Amino acid sequence: MGKYQVSHERNSNQSDREIAALMQEKKTVLRTGEKLKLMTQDLNNNLYNTSIHPNEIPHHILSIIANKTGCVVPYNPPPCTNTCQDLKYRLITGACNNRNHPSWGASNTVLSRWLPSQYEDGITEPKGWNTDFLYINFSLPPVREVTNKIIHASNKAVQEDSLYSHIIIEWGQYIDHDMAFTPQSIKKVKSMWGSDCHCANENQKTCFPIMTSMNDSISQSGCIPFYRSLAACDTGDQIGMFGIPSITSPREQINGLTSFIDASTVYGSTASVENKLRNHSSEEGLLRVNLQHSDHGREYMPFVDDTPSPCIQDPNADSENRIKCFFAGETRSNEVTTLTAMHTLWLREHNRVAKALKKINPQWSSETTYQETRKIIGALHQVITIRDYIPKILGLSAVKKKVGIYQGYNENINPSISNIFSTAAFRFGHATIPPVIHRLDPQYREHPQYPSLLLNEVFFRPWRIIREGGLDPLIRGLLGKPAKLQTQQEIMNEELTEKLLVLSNNGSMDLASLNLQRGRDHGLPGYNNWREFCGLPRLNSTFDMKMAISNKNTRRKMIELYGHPDNIDVWLGGLVEDLLPGGRTGPLFACLIGMQIRALRDGDRFWYENTNVFTEKQKLELERHSLSRVICDNTGLTHAPPDAFLMANYPEGFESCDNIPSMNLEAWKENPHQGASCGLPKKIENGDFVYCSETLLIYFCYPGYRLEGHEKLACLGNQWNSTQPPFCKDLDECLDRLTPPCHTSATCRNTAGSYECLCTDPYELAEDKRTCADSGNLPRASIASIILVALLFLSWAAICWFLVCRGRKFSFKTSADSHHGEDLKKTSISIDCSKCHTMSLPLYPSVTLELNKVNSSV
Repeated sequence: MGKYQVSHERNSNQSDREIAALMQEKKTVLRTGEKLKLMTQDLNNNLYNTSIHPNEIPHHILSIIANKTGCVVPYNPPPCTNTCQDLKYRLITGACNNRNHPSWGASNTVLSRWLPSQYEDGITEPKGWNTDFLYINFSLPPVREVTNKIIHASNKAVQEDSLYSHIIIEWGQYIDHDMAFTPQSIKKVKSMWGSDCHCANENQKTCFPIMTSMNDSISQSGCIPFYRSLAACDTGDQIGMFGIPSITSPREQINGLTSFIDASTVYGSTASVENKLRNHSSEEGLLRVNLQHSDHGREYMPFVDDTPSPCIQDPNADSENRIKCFFAGETRSNEVTTLTAMHTLWLREHNRVAKALKKINPQWSSETTYQETRKIIGALHQVITIRDYIPKILGLSAVKKKVGIYQGYNENINPSISNIFSTAAFRFGHATIPPVIHRLDPQYREHPQYPSLLLNEVFFRPWRIIREGGLDPLIRGLLGKPAKLQTQQEIMNEELTEKLLVLSNNGSMDLASLNLQRGRDHGLPGYNNWREFCGLPRLNSTFDMKMAISNKNTRRKMIELYGHPDNIDVWLGGLVEDLLPGGRTGPLFACLIGMQIRALRDGDRFWYENTNVFTEKQKLELERHSLSRVICDNTGLTHAPPDAFLMANYPEGFESCDNIPSMNLEAWKENPHQGASCGLPKKIENGDFVYCSETLLIYFCYPGYRLEGHEKLACLGNQWNSTQPPFCKDLDECLDRLTPPCHTSATCRNTAGSYECLCTDPYELAEDKRTCADSGNLPRASIASIILVALLFLSWAAICWFLVCRGRKFSFKTSADSHHGEDLKKTSISIDCSKCHTMSLPLYPSVTLELNKVNSSV
């Protein structure tokens, strides 16, 4: 174990006091051992595997490292409380789901590892980082070459899925965004190794360019920009700057969301996002909606606060009628219009259920109504995923083997999302995306007014929903048109390999190459390692590969590119395996997805089937509901398939919405006399209360406020035991020195119930809304100065012209001082004209004056 080593170089931004403090910490902090990432031989035991986050480094030291390197300080939850509210409802961050391991499954914690990472230097350098690094005597192929030779398929070569509709793809993407998001270094962070990643052909700490040929259709000067996923601050070479031996803790990545299937797509994964999404002025526990536009009287999501919004605009609309990006619980809700439609459905479902619950339970506070509705919506996400979606993806046999029957909550299971699941296995769905987004009329024919669009025409274009028919044509297209069938010959269509749009990049991208490069960036072991992990035989030769990949041409190309099966990237290997009977993945991905789903279910204390989460009657009602019912209740559609994921040809296979079962919310009706003997307690501003029992309630404040006064209130006899309710005091987050809300590159300004990170010109807030990044533009002050100087000079030129052309004699003197000494001298210019012609000034050779007199001297 090594101690911190004292650096002999001083950072110019560090004060003497800061350096002294660091030195003291360096002397006291020791690494106590390798990070625990134990893998058991039994596959089931891997679900119980813990990935313990090292806590040896003080939090404020990690914050300093974050400020210097741009890494992420993993969330360290505060001690779990035992209030009735926290025991009854899931925390928005997912923390304290497991009371013994509060960080398991929480947002902004490290992705778990089921196998040790593989980096070329053992610490941080991805596979392919060093071009001379050999794997079994072979170099890894550039990922773009893998795309071009194996993965790319023409739009016209797409084979339709005869069993499943397009909406099964959308649910896969939507539920993936409920479980995992890895933040990336998208913009240039002011750090010790910042880079803008725009095709610098040398690997930087935050960049890993995808190399291409110069004549590649999407090449940007010989490569495609690629931003590495941000590292956890106490991993990789982030901590090497403090002399900590990095080899004990290789680079790890962060999951920015809660791991649980909990509808964080609707509500967010942090208190600040949740607070912005809620309508606190409502007594019904509602979410905010769009106040500028509606869909035939139905709600849209609110717009983001960003001005201007980064979403792509309608080219035929004037600049005054911009359509901003929608704001949802998950930042990727605008990626494609069909995904936006799914988010919108669940916003509407929340508000529909909340209004109904408040009507059934008028005594409920706004907070109780909101929390009960959130609990129901999260449960419906679980029901639809595990009952309707997963069996179709894995096949019934794999579900029985890898997921199994629910046996109850197990506190020894870590539900955190694994790196292999989020970075490879659950990305199988990218190969099932059709190239066309269909918009259909009420008879499920091509819409006469809003024709179908290629995928690249609907990326980040929310205006297409608002101005082109709303949700109904899109939802009909998802129900009435098939998914793409994943085949070994045509893996991913050209809309994704040649025309993918990402807002952080100006050119087109290749999703397949991004997936392969991301796997290498995250240090994922190779294809054969994962087959062995899942109890599948290793494929050691081309002959062996026949048992997993039946297509001879695909096998040949893979060996030509990789040299040996051990070298194959796990995402590609898992993707091209023969599909399991009744499923849409091969055996490897079925194993990895099944294990993750089981961990998410069995390790979730708030899983809907767990004892005391819902009553038996409520569980039965939840299981009556379906995605088809959500569509019926929140769109103008009058017919839908009983199972939205099964392909049906309208009108065959469609049922009237009147015949599609719905949950009866009467199962949530409570005793209306709760606390009636004492009457309703006083409400508090910027907060609310929830009942713990008929005679006990607790007050709480909304995020950004701190409760002052008694939290609990008891009904004794016929009066509350305190006549003076507590109040909510604004919390100044900017005073938090331990976990500052803004990066040191930004200035923190406190606002009512929140805070704002401000940047000085020419910097602007990066995607994380707390770091100042170089905007790439000149400072506004500099632009103003340039304009002012230009105006002054033009004015001077005009005066010269005016005087000279009248034959007057004048002199103009200018002087400038320079910090370079004698660079600029005092200069005098005199002009005496009797006849005008064109004259140029030596001090300003690019400027000419049109003169009408001849004798000019300068």
